[in-house]
Amino acid sequence: MLRKSSKPEIDPDKKPKISYWSKTKCTCPCCRRDFEKEEMLTGGGRMNAGDLTDELHRNFIPSERFGAVFPLIYSVGACPRCHVAFFWKDFELIKDQATLEALRDDEENRKKQVSTIFPHYDLSRERTLLDGAAMYYLALLSYEKVDLGYAPTFKRAMISLRLAWICNDLNTKIPGYNFDYPAKVFYSKAGFFYEQTLINETSRVETIAKVANFGPDIDKNYGYDGVIYLSGLLEYKYGQRADMPMRYKKLDENKRAIARIFGLGKSSKAKPGPLLENARALYDKLTEELKEAKTINLDFDDDDEE
Repeated sequence: MLRKSSKPEIDPDKKPKISYWSKTKCTCPCCRRDFEKEEMLTGGGRMNAGDLTDELHRNFIPSERFGAVFPLIYSVGACPRCHVAFFWKDFELIKDQATLEALRDDEENRKKQVSTIFPHYDLSRERTLLDGAAMYYLALLSYEKVDLGYAPTFKRAMISLRLAWICNDLNTKIPGYNFDYPAKVFYSKAGFFYEQTLINETSRVETIAKVANFGPDIDKNYGYDGVIYLSGLLEYKYGQRADMPMRYKKLDENKRAIARIFGLGKSSKAKPGPLLENARALYDKLTEELKEAKTINLDFDDDDEE
């Protein structure tokens, strides 16, 4: 007589599950249709955390069982019918009628733009890395139409930065399709939107007070100081170089903002250590590059401002 094994046999050809379909469906505020919500499973060694980059992006180490996992792609959803895409919570929060009407009018444009960069995506299946990239780009285009009361500028900043990361992952996973080019474009967009977020906040045009998590990745919330840091970092790494006097002017402004982070950081244990370490490194890089400004007689103070 055969005995039942204490552990069920695992079919070696069966792909381990990374995600699941939630029992609760999501309702699109634009077309009022329900659609399935896909969420990532987090246990069982799926998320093997690796190093943190200077862009505050957490790399995940592929495992033998699950392979490469990309948790970021599950943070947004997209309606398969009208292709509106948001962070999941905003499907419930965004109710402004002018916003919803603008999104309805822009439906065909969203579909066309996304298909140009990420062809053959599918919003109904278990998402692939390409599908995730398409959803994020749909979200970037969707938030363009969203009322300022929902902090769309900041959300477009974080989405653009994540899109750059995802495009770099795509370029590694499927080389030969030139996804490194849109990655550069999205880095540039991220720099613009992070800078504009700070401008809008300080001028009281658009508040980010209601933003619960500033990311930029899913593992930690680096808060408002993270926004200041990333604005400076993206300008330093991906900002324009055609007009060097303008570049030096922006770097000097960012250096001063970073210096203020140090002043707060020394007396506050609440600030994340990795942010302070990366901010210190960025401050040193900005100081070094700004020394070049003196060679073209630009008046910038490169003294230590700590």
